Amino acid sequence: MRRVHDFHGGIHPAENKHQSLQQPIRNAGIPPQLILPLSQHIGAPARPVVAVGEQVLKGQLIAEPGGHVSVPLHAPTSGMVSAIEDRPIPHPSGFPAPCIVIDCDQEDRWAPLQGVANYRDCEATELLELIRAGGIAGMGGAGFPTAVKLAGKPGRAVKTLIINGTECEPYITADDSLMRERATDIVEGIAILQHILQPQEVLLGLEDNKPEAIAALRAATAGSTIEVVTFPTKYPSGGEKQLIEILTGQQVPSGGLPGDIGIVCQNVGTAVAVRDAICHGRPLLSRITTVTGDAVEAPQNFEVLLGTPMQYLLELAGLHPERCKRLVMGGPMMGFTVTTVQAPIVKTTNCILAPTAAELPPPPPAQPCIRCGLCAEACPASLLPQQLFWFAQGKEFEKLEQHKLFDCIECGACSWVCPSHIPLVQYYRASKADILEQRREHAKSEQARQRFEARQVRLAQEEEEREAKRAARKAAAEKRAELAAQGDAEDPIQAAIERAKAKKAAQQDGQPVAASVSPEAALRQKLAKAEQRLAQSVASGEDAKIVSALEASVERLKGKLAEAESAATESGAT
Repeated sequence: MRRVHDFHGGIHPAENKHQSLQQPIRNAGIPPQLILPLSQHIGAPARPVVAVGEQVLKGQLIAEPGGHVSVPLHAPTSGMVSAIEDRPIPHPSGFPAPCIVIDCDQEDRWAPLQGVANYRDCEATELLELIRAGGIAGMGGAGFPTAVKLAGKPGRAVKTLIINGTECEPYITADDSLMRERATDIVEGIAILQHILQPQEVLLGLEDNKPEAIAALRAATAGSTIEVVTFPTKYPSGGEKQLIEILTGQQVPSGGLPGDIGIVCQNVGTAVAVRDAICHGRPLLSRITTVTGDAVEAPQNFEVLLGTPMQYLLELAGLHPERCKRLVMGGPMMGFTVTTVQAPIVKTTNCILAPTAAELPPPPPAQPCIRCGLCAEACPASLLPQQLFWFAQGKEFEKLEQHKLFDCIECGACSWVCPSHIPLVQYYRASKADILEQRREHAKSEQARQRFEARQVRLAQEEEEREAKRAARKAAAEKRAELAAQGDAEDPIQAAIERAKAKKAAQQDGQPVAASVSPEAALRQKLAKAEQRLAQSVASGEDAKIVSALEASVERLKGKLAEAESAATESGAT
């Protein structure tokens, strides 16, 4: 027998699980309409690839992944896309979100599917891509994309694969019924995960309050390398980090992940979804959901299509609306109130709780903290809930992070034992949201700062280039002034260009190019150019030395021209 360990804190609330275990899993059938939120998991929401009015088949891709940490979405049954719009979704905020709405045709026509004949012949990367394409996200917690979690970090080996069958939250029995009735499917899914990860050991952990599930799993794992491990019932032993400590005695470092110590955890429902995607090519279209509470006539577990409105499921279980004061998705410890019965079932909906006022009474008004320390004793993450509460009240976000607020798993154990009825978890959730928003704003401002600095560098470079061009122009002007001062105001480059133009024009006109010009004509051209250059220098306000040099050059050229004309006149007279 493997030695099991204990974790700090924990509580023992009333389980209330027997109500929903009186009947086997029931197929919920096809509702008239399905509402499929584009975001049903951690990470980026999916992007629609269908249009309103389009006919879809069961299993057809209707939304593609929106990023690396994202999964696609498939049509749970055949029908027509009637809308792509904001609808109410099950979320603590109560805000609507984009959804694809399908009017079901009740024919349940499948799209072509293709499974893998022998997954052992496939590489791990091929199987991970099939899991990603199947739209599989974790079905026992926050819904982290399974393929991303299994891929881990390159070069990091997996020592232990842990399959979580604990289901410690009161009322919920979805995983318990799955383990009782479909243990063989679970084992087949675990074998695929083994092939992908190649772990040294595989542990399937569950609490000792599930004797039927334990027996079914031990029978299904006989002769395999999977070890079924049971341990005493205590909430929240189903938390990932708590389960790792129970089974291995190791603690996940603060702020770290199980992969940092060579461990990967997966839920039993996720293992079945992996098996369906690999062996049969079926994407994730449905899940087991517990419907329970004293406000329903027949509490039980349903296999329900994703997107099914909660009202449809509650009616199957015989809801008495007059007795139900609020609707909770999840259990009484970590669940949250759903604002409308039109909210749909999503990939992470493991339970719908419809309690009466007597069964789950509203909490009394909070009283001042009496510093009893019971919250610290109950905290499974070994935090200081009392200190976190004070810092949360004071919006001291830096101190909250120093006291490891993000190690809190929001299990509600501290609130459950608090004699002052302080809603501690609500304070922590609000503070986490504020800190994350603050981080996003800081990231935006940092990005803006980097853009501003890059712009300043670019402007400085452009100014340097302009200054260099001005300096080059000034140097060229000074060079021309020096040439003018030496008696030749003509720019040699420009003169060469002009001669080439004149020659080309004469050739185009069919005229012979003059071999030479008279000396006085050449002097007149030079004089005209020198006078033009002088006028430009005066108009542009160039340096006085340059202007003076140009004036002297003009005078010299005038003298030379006069001498040439006089010589030409004397020659003509002779």
